[in-house]
Amino acid sequence: QVQLVESGGGLVQAGGSLRLSCATSGRTFRRHAMGWFRQAPGKEREFVASIDWSAIPYYADSVKGRFTISRDDAKNTVYLQMNSLKRGDTTVYYCAGSGLEYHASSSRRDHYAYWGQGTQVTVSS
Repeated sequence: QVQLVESGGGLVQAGGSLRLSCATSGRTFRRHAMGWFRQAPGKEREFVASIDWSAIPYYADSVKGRFTISRDDAKNTVYLQMNSLKRGDTTVYYCAGSGLEYHASSSRRDHYAYWGQGTQVTVSS
């Protein structure tokens, strides 16, 4: 059974930092793109960042320069370092894994076949 388990969410003050982790199991994602998305209540799930199999990152404009995505394939884990957090970053963050080997990463939700359950990030003023 393939599992993606997010952790690292929580409550932080505006301007602070959090690091989200996504631990994968059940299959390897070493040759696959991984992504982070977020979804606020009543809104569509939106792209945050992605990283392809060769570790090339791609970011949404709203987080560029503040967030950093990385991967440690030896640990089967993908990270999202979030700095300079804003209240608008408050929402649930989801990890996603592509089912396609050696493909570039994508901001499209339908590019990803596997999803975690999400972790809540709350940024207070």
